[in-house]
Amino acid sequence: MILGIDASNIRGGGGVVHLVELLRAAEPQKYQFEKVFVWGGTSTLDKIEDRNWLEKVYEPLLNKSLLHRTYWQKFLLSKRAKQVNCDILFIPGGTYSGGFRPFVTMSQNLLPFEVEEIKRYGFSLFAIKMKMLRITQSKTFKSADGVIYLTEFARERVLTQLNKTKENTVIVHHGINSKFYGKPKEQKEISEYSTSNPYKLLYVSFIGEYKHQWNVVKAVDILRRKNMPLELTLIGNPDEKKAFIKLKETISKVDPENRYIKYYSGISHQEIESFYKGSDLFVFASSCETFGQILTEAMASGLPIACSEMSAMPELLGEAGVFFNPLKPDSISDSIEKLIMNKNFRVECSSKAYNKAQKFSWEKCAEETFLFFNRIALTNISSN
Repeated sequence: MILGIDASNIRGGGGVVHLVELLRAAEPQKYQFEKVFVWGGTSTLDKIEDRNWLEKVYEPLLNKSLLHRTYWQKFLLSKRAKQVNCDILFIPGGTYSGGFRPFVTMSQNLLPFEVEEIKRYGFSLFAIKMKMLRITQSKTFKSADGVIYLTEFARERVLTQLNKTKENTVIVHHGINSKFYGKPKEQKEISEYSTSNPYKLLYVSFIGEYKHQWNVVKAVDILRRKNMPLELTLIGNPDEKKAFIKLKETISKVDPENRYIKYYSGISHQEIESFYKGSDLFVFASSCETFGQILTEAMASGLPIACSEMSAMPELLGEAGVFFNPLKPDSISDSIEKLIMNKNFRVECSSKAYNKAQKFSWEKCAEETFLFFNRIALTNISSN
């Protein structure tokens, strides 16, 4: 069989990481796929490693605007797939309006289906974009022959709104790059830290409305007022102006001289590894995640974790961390304090999180993904 992959709207972030890692770990022949074609723009295809079974097809229109990419997907993709005798198409971007069948798509962005989260953006172009995505992705999920979800939480959330059953859907977790794995860090009593040697907290995520970095800053300020020698490092590029302004204003108010709140943007994915190794505790305050790739990387790094109780996070972290309400600084500070004040509890949590992280591998992701492709493709062949 032959598999085609539409990478027309896979241009950055987690979507590219997933596609690159999936194809790096894949063994298509095990699932009766002798050839895989990927159509994409230059920047995406250049990141995908060469394989003898893989054909990377550059499409000039896919280096252009969204309008050009949409036109290509709707009117040209089906033709391309038929020309190479595809048995099935994979649409990882979640939106497809072409005519080729069968196809499998993937839900990588839960935000369009979280109405309360979209309200945080007020009347804005971003909110309108999310509502439009909900419409287009809903149509795609309803017409798809198979849909891959990253967590049970995301699947339940979407299917409830679509009024559909779980038939022809599957849960496939993302993997974790091996560079993030580090044995659980040795824990020390908080009394061994000082102003000159602070206990270091880390939060990695882009700056956005549902990430709530400003509430983490307020929580650290609460704990600092209790004379806890803490330092918070925030890493993430601004995703929207409003959220970034809110964060900068909060930092200026609680730590105008930037003595214990450190913010960095422009840090590459490759550089983040060193920040995990240099930190003592990880904080994750997002209220909307389809999967939570950053959370699983933190689990693999061997740090104790204080985490948001919302969205898919409890499904991933389970009993291996402490949860809080990301909308309430007091709740965040209470969770951090619970970990900081109990060395043995930190040891237990970091060990459990590290062990749970072992189940998230790109090899397993590739195996389960291609097994699903095989099932959908063979079902279509037998029905015809």
